[in-house]
Amino acid sequence: MMVRLTLLLLAVLMACGLSLVSSQHKARKLYVELQKEQELARQLDVEWGQLQLEQSTWAMHGRVEKIAIQKLDMRVPPHARIQVVPPAAPQSKP
Repeated sequence: MMVRLTLLLLAVLMACGLSLVSSQHKARKLYVELQKEQELARQLDVEWGQLQLEQSTWAMHGRVEKIAIQKLDMRVPPHARIQVVPPAAPQSKP
């Protein structure tokens, strides 16, 4: 009877040990994956910042005006031809 109990406890101990090793291995793998994903997120943040800077550079007023004049042959009209249209007054709902 004592031998059976000892063998049962030994089997339970082995199962607990194996499950502990397995869970630690999974935790380490997940931690490595987390580190990779965090590094990717940092790289994407840097790229996003660079793209925003590039977009603001391409959309600068002076650059757009220069291209409009040089490539599209556009000019600012004389003041006599400029008309300012006031915004429409909000209509009240009945």
